[in-house]
Amino acid sequence: MGQIGTAFRAFFAALFSGPKAERIRLALRDETLPKITRVAPEPPAPKPAPTPIAPKRSEAVTLLAALQREARLVDLIQEPLETYTDEQIGAAARSVLHDAAGVLDRFFALQPIMAQDESAAVDVPNGYDPARFRLLGEVSGNGPFRGKLAHRGWQAASLNLPAWTGSKESALVVAPA
Repeated sequence: MGQIGTAFRAFFAALFSGPKAERIRLALRDETLPKITRVAPEPPAPKPAPTPIAPKRSEAVTLLAALQREARLVDLIQEPLETYTDEQIGAAARSVLHDAAGVLDRFFALQPIMAQDESAAVDVPNGYDPARFRLLGEVSGNGPFRGKLAHRGWQAASLNLPAWTGSKESALVVAPA
């Protein structure tokens, strides 16, 4: 490299690194330089796993796709209804609702939580599960409670969503074009 190259390297090393500047100063005074111990470089941190380009198919999209495919629910909801009469909307909704009920029955076998009819007097046990019962009105104490049934509630007796077999690129497609 030559003396000029070494001088330039030493100049810039001293300019940008305090420890190197100190060693160069000691070397120029002909003082004994401290022993340099090299620390093994730390291995690079493992690279994080690459983020998938397309998300996985969620069960929500699978359900929505089935409701669109079999009942055309998304079409009905997204259709601008201003140009249709109430009778036309009702006729379209009847078919959509019937077919959507079939999808929900096949996937979830929905059953009412309470067998009684709405407006019937019902008892809610002490220590009830708030996910199963929502009490309205003036409620105090620990129960059991007695009141009028406003809604029977729904629960899934089974869960039979189909498995997604499509590509990652089409994981979010609800209905093909």
